[in-house]
Amino acid sequence: MLKERRLAANKVAEQLFAAEAAINAAVSAVAQLTAVMPMAAQEANLAACIGQDALMGAMETCQQLIQARARIIATHASLRDAQNKIGLGAVNFNGNCPPEQASLDDEVAPRRHLTIAA
Repeated sequence: MLKERRLAANKVAEQLFAAEAAINAAVSAVAQLTAVMPMAAQEANLAACIGQDALMGAMETCQQLIQARARIIATHASLRDAQNKIGLGAVNFNGNCPPEQASLDDEVAPRRHLTIAA
């Protein structure tokens, strides 16, 4: 029975780490896009209003990806709790688990909101 639990937990851990890596890659790619767009417009001598909607869209996408990252961190913490409940608390799945009491409330991870001045 423990062997089956371990095999199942390995599958879940593998997919969790893949999901975390994919979200991190997406955050990085969109952040880089957001950074390059205004500089490219400036280098092309375009007015600031050109591409503003696209820049806002990229920024909002990045913000949503960062929220998704926070949710996958919470998922990781919940899975760590489940791991303990099924008797695999001492098993290391070759990943960096969040702290046992991981939470995304304002005490642990204060939320900061972007304000754009026009």
